[in-house]
Amino acid sequence: MTTTPQPIKIAILAMGGEGGGVLADWIVDLGEHNGYIAQTTSVPGVAQRTGATIYYVELFPAEQARRDGGRPVLALMPLPGDVDVVLASELMEAGRAVQRGLVTPERTTLIASTHRVYAIAEKTAMGDGRVDDAELLAHAARAAKRFVRFDMAAAAEATLAWPTRAVVWAIWRCRLVRSTSSSSTSVMRPTPAAARYSATGEPRPPAPITSACAAARRSWPSMPNSSSRMWRE
Repeated sequence: MTTTPQPIKIAILAMGGEGGGVLADWIVDLGEHNGYIAQTTSVPGVAQRTGATIYYVELFPAEQARRDGGRPVLALMPLPGDVDVVLASELMEAGRAVQRGLVTPERTTLIASTHRVYAIAEKTAMGDGRVDDAELLAHAARAAKRFVRFDMAAAAEATLAWPTRAVVWAIWRCRLVRSTSSSSTSVMRPTPAAARYSATGEPRPPAPITSACAAARRSWPSMPNSSSRMWRE
């Protein structure tokens, strides 16, 4: 039985700033320099740590495409049960890849980091909402044909010889200092609100009410009262 040649299908799950797009571009460049037709797409994730961006790469042999007399039609996003390699930059994202069906025991090699960046649901839980790392690792090992795991964050820090989190902090601190510094030598003193309104001739703003429900009442006190006598009739 003759089987139709299939492309190599790679899904990369990475959070913002972790270099998932750079890695996808490297794989595309590597494939094109080794006789493959390569395509990469991305599906953006949700902010505030509720989902990673999925970068999807397909590689098809250029020689096989020439023999077939045309260019292959490559997919734009991964399908459950149809991925050869899944790379996850964080352990929870590896678990999400398994949950989506991208990792299968008959086919998929799963490469994942063992470090954790806690999800929003874990942080907002009443009490300890963290997912058990050992359970995630066991679930991923059962789901994949081959499971390769190591601490990618620690490897990056060891390679750079400087903590990556400290680097990010230093960069943003430098940006903050530069954006808030001024070349002016004159001293600026804030003008009181009352003087500003008087100078411009604008009416004074209304005095703040004492309760959110006060505006719906016909009368309310001009100053706070005790809880026993809240409103004046």
